[in-house]
Amino acid sequence: MTLLQSKRVILFGIGGVGSWCAECLIRTGLTHLTIVDGDTVQPSNLNRQLPATQVTIGQPKVLALKERLLSINPDATIEAIPEMVNEEWLEAHGLNYDYVIDAIDSVADKTDLILYATRARGVKIFSSMGAALRFDPTQVTTGELMTIQGDALAKAVRARMKRLGKHPYKKVRCVYSTEQAQRCETRGSLMQVTAAFGLTLASLVIKDLKE
Repeated sequence: MTLLQSKRVILFGIGGVGSWCAECLIRTGLTHLTIVDGDTVQPSNLNRQLPATQVTIGQPKVLALKERLLSINPDATIEAIPEMVNEEWLEAHGLNYDYVIDAIDSVADKTDLILYATRARGVKIFSSMGAALRFDPTQVTTGELMTIQGDALAKAVRARMKRLGKHPYKKVRCVYSTEQAQRCETRGSLMQVTAAFGLTLASLVIKDLKE
């Protein structure tokens, strides 16, 4: 897609959701991508995260994923930032991008990013809500942050915004699941759901270019 090649995208969080989103965008034609995540690859990531292999355990996730993405398109410009986003990070770096993609787990950092991005001129943000404790990828869908029901992460983000006395300046399209969270001994996530979240996030960018 020629139009996608001309866009600059920044993706925060490259775990079970964000990593699949990144690969989809690169394979679809994106050539300018910044990935931000301060974590390293852990054995517990092997069940769902794209950059996680026996070889990459212990490596910064952004560097492992950058290597993979460049193996798909060596001509792509991939900026890998091994840091966590927060309000101070956003104030220092800004968001000089066409699209911001939020695949962050932390409620505080996710809220800060959404609030900042909706105030940035010329920027569109798409956000992932909770994929944990879901099993059915066919129930992954999209909705507007302030009206999503049945998603604990969306509820927590809205509650924090209320406590801060702030609200997003623009509507935020989100990926979420209509499936009720299941009861499990461990609060885990499964690839068939997290990958569906990531691919749906990428599709929101691609669809927006066609509108």
